[in-house]
Amino acid sequence: MVAESPNSIRADVVGGRYRLGEVIGRGAMSSVYCARDENLGRDVALKLFAPQAPDTDELKRQEAETTLLATLNHPNLVTLFDAGIDTRIPDEPRPFLTMELAEGQDLRNRIRHSPVPLDELAVIGAGIADALAYVHGLGIIHRDIKPGNILLVPTRPGEPLRPKLTDFGIARIADSTHITATGTMVGTAAYLSPEQVMGSPLTPATDVYSLGLVLLECIKQTEEYPGNAVESAVARVHRPPDIPEDLPAAWAALLRSMTALEPLERPSAANVEIALRQALVSPASTPGHLAPDTTHMLPAMPFRPPSVTAEEPIPELSQPSPVGAAIGIESTNSETGHARLVPTDHQPGSTPETDSVDAPRSRGGRGRWLAAVLVFLALAGGAAALTATLSPEPTADVVPYPTVTGTLGDHLQELQKSVEP
Repeated sequence: MVAESPNSIRADVVGGRYRLGEVIGRGAMSSVYCARDENLGRDVALKLFAPQAPDTDELKRQEAETTLLATLNHPNLVTLFDAGIDTRIPDEPRPFLTMELAEGQDLRNRIRHSPVPLDELAVIGAGIADALAYVHGLGIIHRDIKPGNILLVPTRPGEPLRPKLTDFGIARIADSTHITATGTMVGTAAYLSPEQVMGSPLTPATDVYSLGLVLLECIKQTEEYPGNAVESAVARVHRPPDIPEDLPAAWAALLRSMTALEPLERPSAANVEIALRQALVSPASTPGHLAPDTTHMLPAMPFRPPSVTAEEPIPELSQPSPVGAAIGIESTNSETGHARLVPTDHQPGSTPETDSVDAPRSRGGRGRWLAAVLVFLALAGGAAALTATLSPEPTADVVPYPTVTGTLGDHLQELQKSVEP
């Protein structure tokens, strides 16, 4: 626990802008406060580290390192806003980080509730592995992967919680000078890698090992290497983790590789992320072959116009009307699209060319006038038949048509007389 002296809390504004509130977390090297950014008017989480020796070169190095951490940007990382050195007390300079105040429980409390199902665990593990691959690419090693440093943040209703990795308080730039004393272990004992225990040089494989222990704890709901720091540290060197026998083979193989004793035998964080994403894909959900898209034809139905009275049956349009029968109208040819006008004394043996409306004309002007009259009369007869069907009153036998004068009018009167019964 960080000892808070009266001098260290003499003023409650850090960096000239962050007003400290209540303590929301404590660790061996830092305390986390809920603070108010008075410049931007928003709440932040401010992590205040233990006092450091007033070494100018060391403070500059730490300030450069924390500034780099503040530039990290990844959806599975708690966003860092600012970094600096709290110099309110000249003899006790204290590095600090300000970050987003994320709402939600951490993975440690989630494990206490119940074991994490594999599909949910794959989402959590893949998100953290993706974040580690990002920071490893920048030469940063987290060094303290544990359930308490993984937040489960709600995003949208109905969507899985988003895992966010936090607490880069002891993160180190690769190959940088350590701020801790020689031989001092930095990290949480239950999740230390073997190389951390033995004081060997650290690589990104250290974070992969710790993440493997976290995933295993989510499944078993117990720490793999419990006990005090010495007991926990010695246990991982003498025995490998105990993988449940009923675990799917792919999961068991992944956890064994992540917790291998030799760092070079462990997969990279990027490969862990790929493996966990693949674990989310069920063979049953693999798309199969699509059946051919066939066109279904509905059966043809005769069109029946609405009837005014229910007692009178409506003739189908396929039946010729009385007027059409009088002048010999046949149905439309489906191939040519032309209607045919057939005289009432038409015989089956007659020549189609003499009956078709679009046949070549060889009878002079009178033939053309006669053909036009026949078409006009056919249209008038059809309209009259439809009117007679929809009208509740009986109609006259003679079909009226517009008054036409001249030669065409004479022909119409002549034809009208010829069709009268």
